[in-house]
Amino acid sequence: MAQSRRCALIGAPVEHGVEQRGCLMGPDAYRTAGIAEALGSLGFNVSDSGNAVPGPDWTEVHPNPALKHLGRIAAWTDALHVAVYETSSEAQTFPIIMGGDHSLAMGALSALSRRAKAQGRPLFLLWLDAHPDIHTLDTTTSGNLHGVPISYLIGAPGFEDWLPSNLFPIDPKRICMMGIRSVDPAESEALKRHLITVHDMRALDEHGVVPLLRPFLEQVKRENGLLHVTLDVDFLDPEIAPGVNTTVPGGATFREAHLIMEMVHDSGLASSLDMVELNPFLDDRGRTAKLMVDLAASLMGRQVLDRPTRSY
Repeated sequence: MAQSRRCALIGAPVEHGVEQRGCLMGPDAYRTAGIAEALGSLGFNVSDSGNAVPGPDWTEVHPNPALKHLGRIAAWTDALHVAVYETSSEAQTFPIIMGGDHSLAMGALSALSRRAKAQGRPLFLLWLDAHPDIHTLDTTTSGNLHGVPISYLIGAPGFEDWLPSNLFPIDPKRICMMGIRSVDPAESEALKRHLITVHDMRALDEHGVVPLLRPFLEQVKRENGLLHVTLDVDFLDPEIAPGVNTTVPGGATFREAHLIMEMVHDSGLASSLDMVELNPFLDDRGRTAKLMVDLAASLMGRQVLDRPTRSY
């Protein structure tokens, strides 16, 4: 990772992008699970900016009647763009955005792409998720806006009149998705059209993590890119991470997830992280929050021999 020894925690208690309430408790669950202490034990100077606060809801009414809370998500997108851009401007600081549902990626990653552009470097995205989240405002039938951030971030049309303008789109060829296993036809077509690299769970089963992830990390290094990692709880198998609204069987195992984090750390390329979709209301005594914190610690340099013994 960029040789930063400073971590900035940013809470993003967004829950209007999903159907079931509870994600607004995510940032405090990570704090309770000891994320600051875990990072501090690795030698990082950890600051906590508290939770971002959105302004008034936007008032535009979209022609797709299925959309839920569009005005609220627009306000969150604006607020998170400002908060993450300001934090990422601090020299040698590694931002960690604690969610909150995945709609937060629109504000957070547009800010990080803007910051990368200011540094003359491309932003790459490692998307660890059961879902590709590549619907548009027109194609979503559920209306849940945690399903649209990738389309927004790559500059797909149809967002400009309803959400803050994304002036720094991410090149789809610089996105790698891993763990995908729930895709509808509209999303499948969009993935093919935009040439996004997708390694679904069958690919992970057949080939393992290393030969799939290594070429992407080499591409980031070759292009002198900055790498953002987005870690959705539902990337993990619900047997080990039950605290999420959208459980999808057959997810990544404990060791697969840690190996990805360890490889990214060893590459020295990661520059930011978000942790999304945790719903503590559905968790089992903080089990999922603790696992997510443990994975963040692996990304930041905790080795297998450093991991404390924990009984679940």
